[in-house]
Amino acid sequence: MADLFGADAPVAPVPAGTAPLADRLRPAMLDEVVGQEHLTGPEGAIGRMVAAGKLSSLILWGPPGTGKTSMARLLADAVGLRFVALSAVFSGVADLKKVFAEARDHTRLGRRTLLFVDEIHRFNRAQQDGFLPYVEDGTVILVGATTENPSFELNAALLSRCQVLILHRLDHAALCKLLDRAEALVGRSLPLTPQARDALVASADGDGRFLLNQAETLFETLSAPAQAGAQLPSNNDEEGTGPLPAQGHGLLDPAALAAFLQRRVGVYDKDREGHYNLTSALHKSIRGSDPQAALYYLARMLTAGEEPLFLLRRLTRAAVEDIGLADPQALVLCLAAKDAYDFLGSPEGELAIVQACLYLATAPKSNAAYKAQKAAWRSAKETGSLQPPAHILNAVTNLMKDVGYGRGYAYDHDSAGAFSGQSYWPQEMAPQTFYEPTERGFEAKVRERLRWWDQQRGERSEAEGGAKR
Repeated sequence: MADLFGADAPVAPVPAGTAPLADRLRPAMLDEVVGQEHLTGPEGAIGRMVAAGKLSSLILWGPPGTGKTSMARLLADAVGLRFVALSAVFSGVADLKKVFAEARDHTRLGRRTLLFVDEIHRFNRAQQDGFLPYVEDGTVILVGATTENPSFELNAALLSRCQVLILHRLDHAALCKLLDRAEALVGRSLPLTPQARDALVASADGDGRFLLNQAETLFETLSAPAQAGAQLPSNNDEEGTGPLPAQGHGLLDPAALAAFLQRRVGVYDKDREGHYNLTSALHKSIRGSDPQAALYYLARMLTAGEEPLFLLRRLTRAAVEDIGLADPQALVLCLAAKDAYDFLGSPEGELAIVQACLYLATAPKSNAAYKAQKAAWRSAKETGSLQPPAHILNAVTNLMKDVGYGRGYAYDHDSAGAFSGQSYWPQEMAPQTFYEPTERGFEAKVRERLRWWDQQRGERSEAEGGAKR
C-alpha cells in the first residue's frame, strides 16, 4: 500500500464500479482536460513547457472543480517525473521533511520529483518557507493548487520562485462535455429533459467535480427501470413521498430536478478574496448606476451568509462617497434601512437593504463632497497653525476685546439676503475652493447658491475697493 505521499509501493486498484464518477473520468492526457485550453493548448504556458520537456515550479490558481489535481498528475507523466501528492490540510512539517528526503534519494538515482500540494495556502508562512531550499536546488518541482488569491495567501519568496497559472471556471460547453463523457462511460443518458439538463449544468456554477457528483447521484438513484415511478421529494410534498414529476418517458423536468437535488450554496468565503471581490462589484455597480447588477451582487452576498450590517455599512459608504449632496436622501435612506433591519430582522428586514441598494444605484451621482474632504484635509495639514481672522473670534474677555477679537464682525442675518460677504479665511491664506458641486440632482441647486454668493462677494469687494479710493 502506498504511503500518504504517493511513494512507489504497489497500490491495489480500486474496483472500477466503486470509484467515484469524477475519479473514473479523470483525463488520461493533457489535451483531454476541458475548459483550460488557454493553458494546455500549443500556445499555452503548460503546452509550451510539455513541448520543451521542461517544467518549472507552478501555482495553479482557480475555483474548485476546474482540474488542478488532474493537470498536476498529467504534467508529471508528460515530462517523465515521479509524482508525489499531499494535502496541506492533513500534512505538517514532519510530512514535508519525509517527502523532501525521499525526493533527494530519487534525484540521486536520476529521477526527479513533481510534488503536488493541494490547498497550499493552508500552510502557514513558516511552513511555506520550508519549501524554498528544495525548490531552489531542484530537489522537487513544486506544483501548488489553491482556490485563494496567491498574492494574499502565499509568501512573496515562494511566489517569486513559481509561475502562477490561472484556471478558469468551466463554461457551459466544457461542463456539457463532461456530462457527455459521463453518459458514455455509464452507458446511458441522464434522465433529464433538455431544460433540466441545462439547469443541472447551471447549478454547477463552473465546478466540474460538483457536476459529476450530481450526475452520479442521478445515475445511481434513478436507475433506468425505476425512473417513471420513482418516489422522491417534491416542492408540494412536505413528507417527501410524493411521485416525481416527469415529462416524456420518465424524464425529470427542472422543477423535479430542483426538488430532488435541492439547492447549491454559493461559493463564498467571508474572510477571503471572494468577499472582497463581491463587495467591490456591489459598490462599483452602484457607482455605475446599474441597479440590476447591484441587486445581483447584493443577493449573492446575502444568500451566501454575509452579515447584513456589513452590507448596510458598505451601502452607507456609497451614499456619502458616490452620491453625496446630489441626493441628500441617500444617506437618510441607508440609515433608515439599518434601523428597519434592526427592527424587523431577517428575512423581512432584508427588503429594506434591497430598497436602499436600488435607491443608491438609481440616484444621481457626485463625488464632489468626497473630493472636497480630501482637498480640505490636505490643506489643513499644510496650514494648521494659521489663526482665523480676528473679526470672527469671540471676545470672551476684556483683553480679547482690546486686541480686536470680534471687531468689525457683520452679523449675516442683519445683512440683505442674510449674507454679509465677509471673509472667514486666515489673513495669511487666500480663499480656497474645495467643494465644487456638480450639475446633477440636488447639487445643481447648491451650485446656483454658490454662484449667487460668489457674485455678492465680488460686488461687495468692488464696492469696498471704490470706497477706499
